[in-house]
Amino acid sequence: MTHAIGLTPAQIGKIAERIDRPVVLVGLMGVGKSTVGRRLAAMLQTDFVDVDDEIERAADRTVSEIFDAHGEAYFRDGERRVIARLMDEAHGVIATGGGAFVDLETRALIVERAIAVWLDCDIDTLVERTARRDNRPLLQQGNPREILTELKDKRGAAYAEAQIHVVTDDGPHAQTAQRILEAIDTWL
Repeated sequence: MTHAIGLTPAQIGKIAERIDRPVVLVGLMGVGKSTVGRRLAAMLQTDFVDVDDEIERAADRTVSEIFDAHGEAYFRDGERRVIARLMDEAHGVIATGGGAFVDLETRALIVERAIAVWLDCDIDTLVERTARRDNRPLLQQGNPREILTELKDKRGAAYAEAQIHVVTDDGPHAQTAQRILEAIDTWL
């Protein structure tokens, strides 16, 4: 499916006026939630917040350190509270960590109170993008390609519950943000 590239500022403004809740980006690590999220927020003339950054700021520790010290269940509980707070604060675009939407309670919260956008891409792209950073706790436990493939298989059904699904590629982030806006416009 091809998309018209280049929504006008007026078209973007009309879409923005119809968005009455936060846009929450979900998907595997490396799909571009933070990068595309910043671009999307700029286009919508709203703010952007990254859940992992907020967690690290509140805990004064990295996500990896929290995982190591307390485990995933503890982390997911705190993550859910942070996401709920950010939605209460009416932030415009929120990027979640890769596992947030897999948690049943967090997923229900997001679907009920936000527009969930599943950003998705192929494994080769994920492997290439995630290799750029070494702060991904789940990828430090073995072969990144195998781990990402397993995560994609395991989490796909949960991600599919998002109201909107956009496939990203190596194109410009602005192009992906435009595709998200077009999908939100159609969904609304």
